[in-house]
Amino acid sequence: MNAAHPPYTLEQIVARLGGELIGPPHISVRQVAPLDQAGPEDLSFLTGGKYRRLLEGTRAAAVILGTADRDSTERPRIVSTNPYAYLARASALLNPAAPVEPGIHATAVVDPRASVAASASIGPCVTVGAGATIGERAVIGAGCAIGTDASIGADTRLHANVVVYPGCRVGARGILHSGVVIGGDGFGIAEEDGRWIKVPQVGRAILGDDVEIGANTTVDRGALGDTVIEDGVKMDNLIQIAHNVVVGAHTAIAACAGIAGSARIGRQCRIGGAAMIHGHIEICDHAIVGAGTMVRKSITEPGIYDGFFPSLPHREWMKNLAQFNRLHELGRTVQELKARLEALEGKAK
Repeated sequence: MNAAHPPYTLEQIVARLGGELIGPPHISVRQVAPLDQAGPEDLSFLTGGKYRRLLEGTRAAAVILGTADRDSTERPRIVSTNPYAYLARASALLNPAAPVEPGIHATAVVDPRASVAASASIGPCVTVGAGATIGERAVIGAGCAIGTDASIGADTRLHANVVVYPGCRVGARGILHSGVVIGGDGFGIAEEDGRWIKVPQVGRAILGDDVEIGANTTVDRGALGDTVIEDGVKMDNLIQIAHNVVVGAHTAIAACAGIAGSARIGRQCRIGGAAMIHGHIEICDHAIVGAGTMVRKSITEPGIYDGFFPSLPHREWMKNLAQFNRLHELGRTVQELKARLEALEGKAK
């Protein structure tokens, strides 16, 4: 329960966020909570049928429902066409960000040639390189390193220990969680006489506005051109974005996905956890790639794409694997039998 902030009445919430209020408007809530954990000062929600059984037993003061569930309870409720999005906005309303004190901490090292907005907050042990720009109301958490000529947009928040390499750009209203690295070298190497030669990575990493990147995710700088993450992209933890990748606006990528160099991901795509996207391919707008899927070829049509093998008991998996290893042989046998059958049918005629 977030007692530090005053409660909101249901009437106030609907006035701010819209939706249809059914029930007493004066009921107050302080926090959001799941149906089975909510208390008498909590606002809860129902977004899927498998949780409907919890609705009648909840102790929540009120619930957020979709239009299909409008009459599924007598409890005070807010009806919305998109209850999960409504929950997100209600949670933000009930959990406002802590106020930030502008200024530069005494332990921070800011190059005199850097430009830091007076309204920005620079935390302990931060370093800001020459020519770097920190925008209005930006928050740079403890231990962050902002490289030479890098820029951080207005209202962007970097949590502790984020690194933004020289020349890279982070847009406005972004959120970069701890351990994020923007602009590290891409994996560029050339072989010569059995040895590897490093290919200098001279491009940048450019992030648009409203981008959120989860903890310990890395976005490499381009080898020649730039790596680009467009507006509104949301990325989970532990994702690898290689050099010269382009991720289209409002795409969402779940944890542990890896995108190889020079791949282009379209707008409003959804990439599942641990998906592997090969380099130098394109994925069109509005494509959905399932968790654990490996994409080796370009995707040119919107839709859902899966390519993983569900887990099985070990003994069953080993039997299937033995058959898998004979697929080429079995395929050849089928072709031979097909040819023989066609020949027999031809003689019968």
